[in-house]
Amino acid sequence: MNVLIIEDDRALARELGLYLHNERYHCDFARTGREASEKLFVNEYDFVLLDLSLPDQDGLQLLAEIRQEHNQQASILILSARGTVDDRIKGLDLGADDYLPKPYSLLELVSRMQAITRRKHGVKQDVLEFGPFALNVSDRTLRHGETEVVITKKEFDLLHYLLLHRHKVLTRLQLSEHIWGNMISDSDERDSNFIDVHVKNLRRKLATHAAGDWIETVRGVGYRIHTTPEA
Repeated sequence: MNVLIIEDDRALARELGLYLHNERYHCDFARTGREASEKLFVNEYDFVLLDLSLPDQDGLQLLAEIRQEHNQQASILILSARGTVDDRIKGLDLGADDYLPKPYSLLELVSRMQAITRRKHGVKQDVLEFGPFALNVSDRTLRHGETEVVITKKEFDLLHYLLLHRHKVLTRLQLSEHIWGNMISDSDERDSNFIDVHVKNLRRKLATHAAGDWIETVRGVGYRIHTTPEA
């Protein structure tokens, strides 16, 4: 998932980014409100981690702008030393999904992000089931009954994202940005068959354990997961 970290403390931002990278998040960084607005204008994010004390703008003002002006469906977590009840209420009223005062535990932060993801997508637990398969988000495994289905890290990320949006058709661009973040900036690479190859391999592995086409190709658009297979 893609995360924008809005934090003017370079050391703190770097520590947070490294931890989230190890948790399979793709991170962009902004040190000012202006830089954050520029990134929000051109990129889609799953999460925005927002410090309130920015050098050029109050974070609460930026929060209001994100909700009002940017076409962002991102979940917003405020991470700030300003932990008064008044600031918390203002932040939540302006559209923040959670508020974590500094200093905070990185483990708790990720736990809250996971809880927000489950709540946002109507998932009540860390296991996503479809047909005879179960995708365990906590230990990053896919099982068919008692048998583990061996898939790569990127195949797991792809399947997880499809399951979170199981009622939607996801474009190749959306899937590639989810898997690689903004690391692939060249449009030719984004339009390549990277996603198609991963989908083909994932289909083959799923069909080995349960016959059928579990991932639907929507011609000219992208892919959608099937909770019941197409023969």
